[in-house]
Amino acid sequence: MLHLRLIVPADRTDAVVRLLEGTVGTAHLIVLPGAARDPAGDVVLCDVAREAGDGLLGELRALGLDEHGSIAVDDIGLSLSKRADRAEADAPGEGADAVLWEHLADATHEESTLSVTFLAFLAIATMIAACGVVLDNAVLIVGAMAVGPEFGPLAGLCTALVRRAPRLAARSALALVVGFAVAMVLTTGFSVLMDAFGLFSKAQLDADRPNTDFIWKPDMFSFVVAVLAGIAGTLSLTSAKSGALVGVAISVTTVPAAANAAVALGYGDVDQMVGSIEQLLLNLAGIVVAGTLTLLAQRWLWSRRPADTST
Repeated sequence: MLHLRLIVPADRTDAVVRLLEGTVGTAHLIVLPGAARDPAGDVVLCDVAREAGDGLLGELRALGLDEHGSIAVDDIGLSLSKRADRAEADAPGEGADAVLWEHLADATHEESTLSVTFLAFLAIATMIAACGVVLDNAVLIVGAMAVGPEFGPLAGLCTALVRRAPRLAARSALALVVGFAVAMVLTTGFSVLMDAFGLFSKAQLDADRPNTDFIWKPDMFSFVVAVLAGIAGTLSLTSAKSGALVGVAISVTTVPAAANAAVALGYGDVDQMVGSIEQLLLNLAGIVVAGTLTLLAQRWLWSRRPADTST
């Protein structure tokens, strides 16, 4: 279930209440006349089944609440109510299959914004991965994958392509390009510094690395894994399964490939640098293609559900 808190201009309250009362899957409607001060208006509260949420949010925006009032949505962790149970049973479809497009767009907008924090996380993840590739340590590689924040802008790019949102697409692409460029430049400097202290060496990079040499040797399995990860990551975002997203983060070699390319650049190893960049681009492409197709499939399947959300 979702909890909606609406600030409604007084002249639109009746229309909003009629909409909520006529939407299958709503429960616990509360109207507080004149309770809102900024912006001024009435406060309307209600719970709605997740599967009815996207359509209802679209109707509320059509009434101008996003411009002249406020729409706030929270997930309800626990709701002990027979009325809520009936609302979920009456709403068409399954809540786990429903995509809240407004929530997805808002979440990916935040995660795909180029910021100092984003750059810091990506650079630190790439440096950790650099230690992993030089030491041939799979644990450090997995840790670097978990730290890397790159799936946010990747998801933003997929969402932008499906919703035809050029601004979100540009923002996401900028975060990816600038983020990886900055992370790789900083990691190259980091590897040179580590070499100066005797902690990295070219001999380690050139040695047999059975645990990590796959990072700069892309093949079709790399693309297959990226596609599967893109599907899983997109499903985890649309169904709010954050635990699955962690598994996605440690299944693709985006950050490790960037790290290996940076270290190889520092030592002038062109073969490893080129192979690592190919691995990076292959994984990014696989995730974007899979994520976009997954969102398109979800939208198509949801549009074909038999029942309507309103009475």
